[in-house]
Amino acid sequence: MPTEERPAPPENPGWRIEHLPLLSAVSMALLLCAGSAGFLAGGPDAAVGAAAGVLIVTLSYTMSTLVIAWADTVRPALLMPLGMLTYVVKYSLLGVILAIGVTIKWPGWVALGWGIVAAVVVWTGVQAWWVHRRVVRKVI
Repeated sequence: MPTEERPAPPENPGWRIEHLPLLSAVSMALLLCAGSAGFLAGGPDAAVGAAAGVLIVTLSYTMSTLVIAWADTVRPALLMPLGMLTYVVKYSLLGVILAIGVTIKWPGWVALGWGIVAAVVVWTGVQAWWVHRRVVRKVI
């Protein structure tokens, strides 16, 4: 049985994660803004909730990016299974956290939800801008 030929690894595998420093900086700025807005809107509990929402998304998206980048450098055939496994684990944990959270009477839950929404919108927007900038840079 012939062995499977593996493609040569790319010359610069760092491009898969080169957007992370910018996204991390933007996420930390958003975390501070969300915490401040939460505090002004609902006090300390809302501040913690909003900041936690942003932190959950930041850690989640960073983990996905690192797992997918690692899988692509080690063996591209692992990309889809590991990517899907990462998403299943992430969203299962989020579902469990939210299911438990419904039973807990904590004033920061609404702010946590808004922090998650804000972080998803900002992270996705900044990453789309990054990709667009990278594509335009290649074309020119």
